Amino acid sequence: MNFEYFWMAFDALMANKVRTFLSMLGVIIGVSTVIAVVGIGLGAQEKISEQYKNMSVESLLVMGGGGGGPAGGGGRQTASSKLSDKDIAVVLENSGNIRSGTASYSGNSEVSFGKVSESKSVVGIQDGFFTTVNLHISHGEAFTETQYLSRDKIVILGATLAKDLFGTEVSSAVGQTITVGGKKFQVAGILAQNGVSSRMASYDDSAFVPYLTAQKSVLGSKGRVMLMFLAKSVSVLPTAMEEVTATLRENHKLKSTAEDDFRIFDAGSMVASAQSSAQTLTILLTSVAAIVLIVSGIGIMNVMFVTVVERTKEIGILKAIGARQGNILLQFLLEAMMLSVLGGLLGIALGESAIPLLNKLDGWYLLHSTQGVLIAFVFSVSVGIFFGFYPALKASRLDPVDALRSE
Repeated sequence: MNFEYFWMAFDALMANKVRTFLSMLGVIIGVSTVIAVVGIGLGAQEKISEQYKNMSVESLLVMGGGGGGPAGGGGRQTASSKLSDKDIAVVLENSGNIRSGTASYSGNSEVSFGKVSESKSVVGIQDGFFTTVNLHISHGEAFTETQYLSRDKIVILGATLAKDLFGTEVSSAVGQTITVGGKKFQVAGILAQNGVSSRMASYDDSAFVPYLTAQKSVLGSKGRVMLMFLAKSVSVLPTAMEEVTATLRENHKLKSTAEDDFRIFDAGSMVASAQSSAQTLTILLTSVAAIVLIVSGIGIMNVMFVTVVERTKEIGILKAIGARQGNILLQFLLEAMMLSVLGGLLGIALGESAIPLLNKLDGWYLLHSTQGVLIAFVFSVSVGIFFGFYPALKASRLDPVDALRSE
């Protein structure tokens, strides 16, 4: 292909810079939006994977609250729940597909050391909790079996909470005395940085105490019970859920017509549901960006029609000196492609530069995606070719005599 066509197309676009920029503006916005949307979707999926990375696919979570009858489906939330840690022994005794269980009792309370005082999540835990959610001690020691059953005022701090209270030298926190819920607690250990959240709070930003201590000395009746069970295998998970549901209903003496006073989730379905929601949102936002690109393509087509009208005599001269229909078609099509390509490149630059800026805002997390860039760029070029073809074809079919006579 003769590069002279490119220079002619470029000169034609530069002859009216304002119109050219306005024509590209829709493409720029559309491309940058696609890049941002794909980044949001990937960021959401990574956050979801991070949140549930320590949850075994064999895990079952049981929380107090409304269910929907024996099947455990949706329904209005009950006013109260009989869910307690005592349900664990009953479930283990009556379910052949559950291999272990543990409980937590959580709520918010003031945690302070020196001049630092913040409202944090306090989690009362039983033996097996750290193993079930795969949390590890980086400094100090875990609770002993005796301490789990006691009301001792000892605490294990999440990594972030330890830094908030003691600064970067978190190892110095072990053995120190802090205040939890107005009472003095000795720091027994510090958890390794994890980045995982439960359905209630971030583990890194929580204080962990023995279950009875949280229940009797810190949270009182304001805490929330959560039971965690591990099924014997993934294949028996549906059966295990049915067994746990039936056992809890019987233990809570619920009538056959009454709704559950608890909610049961399996880790796999929670991850799948969260990822599905993230993907649906990404598709929705990407569709909006695609519409923006299509509208920008219509704008390009409109500009090209105006250009053809303005340059009718020029087209007539070109045909009079021997330019063929294909030459005229190529030149005008290149102009439309240049609008979309330049708009796409500027959109990529804008989208990529916006990602680090958006990540500085609270609640925003976007990831760079080569796939997103390619999708946006290819779509923008396709829009330029599609909407630029008809005006270019119309220009190439102009009768040279009529074109020369135009004013």
